[in-house]
Amino acid sequence: MQNACRACRGAFETEKLDLDLLERISPTIAGEKISIPPPTLCPDCRHQRRLSFRNERSLRARTCDKTGEKIISMYAADAPFPVYSQTAWWGEGWDARDFGKDMDFSRPFFEQFAAMRNAVPHLACSISNSENCLFNNFCADSKNCYMGQRLGHAEEAFYSYLVIDSRSVCDGYNIVKSELCYETLDATNCYGISYSQNVVNCSSSSFLFNCRDCKNCCLCANLRNAEYCFGNVKLSKEEYERKIADLAEGSASSVSAFEKQFTEMKRRQIVPALWGFSMENASGNYLTECKDVHDSFDCHHCRDVAFAWGHIYGEDCMDTAFNYHCDRTYDFAAGTHAQDIFFSFNILAESHDLAYCVDCVSGSHDLFGCISMKHGTYCILNKQYTKEEYQKLVPRIIEHMRKTGEWGEYFPTELSPFAYNETVAQEYFPMTKEEIDKRGWKWNDQTDELPKVSKIIPAQMLPDSINNIPDDILNWAIECEFTGRPFKIVKQELEFYRQMRLPVPHLHPDERHRRRLAMRNPRKLWSRPCVKCGAAMQTAYAPERPEIVYCERCYLKEVY
Repeated sequence: MQNACRACRGAFETEKLDLDLLERISPTIAGEKISIPPPTLCPDCRHQRRLSFRNERSLRARTCDKTGEKIISMYAADAPFPVYSQTAWWGEGWDARDFGKDMDFSRPFFEQFAAMRNAVPHLACSISNSENCLFNNFCADSKNCYMGQRLGHAEEAFYSYLVIDSRSVCDGYNIVKSELCYETLDATNCYGISYSQNVVNCSSSSFLFNCRDCKNCCLCANLRNAEYCFGNVKLSKEEYERKIADLAEGSASSVSAFEKQFTEMKRRQIVPALWGFSMENASGNYLTECKDVHDSFDCHHCRDVAFAWGHIYGEDCMDTAFNYHCDRTYDFAAGTHAQDIFFSFNILAESHDLAYCVDCVSGSHDLFGCISMKHGTYCILNKQYTKEEYQKLVPRIIEHMRKTGEWGEYFPTELSPFAYNETVAQEYFPMTKEEIDKRGWKWNDQTDELPKVSKIIPAQMLPDSINNIPDDILNWAIECEFTGRPFKIVKQELEFYRQMRLPVPHLHPDERHRRRLAMRNPRKLWSRPCVKCGAAMQTAYAPERPEIVYCERCYLKEVY
């Protein structure tokens, strides 16, 4: 079915398999299936709208509106609603149902939802079932982590993004079942890896690019089952150790020299059209253990999933972003251990059968248009109903929303509590302040607060070797050598650098994250021919890019 996007006016296709999936996962109320209509926005505009509600990295100091204590929150001090600390929000002593409202069938649903939202207390950061993880966001089942996002079963992860079932990770991106990783992207089952990208089953190595089953290797690409290789050349153990001696000293200047060689080396390498493994009938990039998945990116262990970003463990899902152990969902972002969720955000802890809900947790079920519910059941706009009343009223509301054009649509970006440039949407769909103002969305000109420190030192003035970094650095701020923004080193981070023999970073954490993100392909597919055999293929490398891109068959022949 051919469509014109209601937002960007571009053409997009809704395929039969998408319609079949929508019909299969549409909610059932009182035994009656309520069909979800086909999307009116193209996939990119749908992703953009969802992501405009997700602020991962802009954390601020403010006070808890319940206890008055100082807290860290993703919501600014001038947010239009109360914000509670982790302890206060998860604790007893308040009930979200106290803010419940009757449905007014003379007004649009989203208008009523927004009014109620501004009265209900919100969770400062999305952290669940975690220990010593207050300075993180979207963190579940983790321990002793600091300034990370999208952490699941992570331990001692610092300044990292998407760390799953891993420990001792600093400045990582998409690290799964790994340990002791630094400045590494897309690593699975790895140990002791630094400055690497696209690595599987590798250990005790640095500056690897698309390597598998390698150990004690450096400055290598497209290797399989290798040991003691430098620059893709096999060496003796003694020769190899001499080659990496300067790097092993934790010298910033040596790392910089190696980084330049690594960047140049990657430009000359062949690359596969798509990254991933253990895929069956799957299209997208960075997919692992996926079957019957299409137009999806950064997904692991998924089946029958479409238009998903960052879905980890899921089945029968469409239009989802950054969900973990979630099944049968549509137009849903930021969920953990949830099922049968529609048009919602941040639903956690075994909750199910929810629509148009935000921050509902702890086994909540059968909710419509609710916020901050814990153990909630049969509520609409946070008002309690009996099961029979709920099942009778929800279909009436959906019919009302069909008439107003709201049913089947996610919350409009205008309702986001965040400025657009604070959200993940700005990372993947960047816009200028003028463009955002024209759409009537919010923009924030946030500036850094100067840290309270004994001194601020320019990064280029730091001692070159980790051996010469004093403990007193914990009392300093470092001025980023690229952006000029000040940042601090924390104790557990410094211990990690010393353990791994790594230099102290010279760039602000946000700049480090931005550079890692730029190293990955965009979440988009193009058609282009294989450089080797000329066969048509789908790839995440745009046709005008200079990489030498092979189809899967040619690539595997080359590296094995």
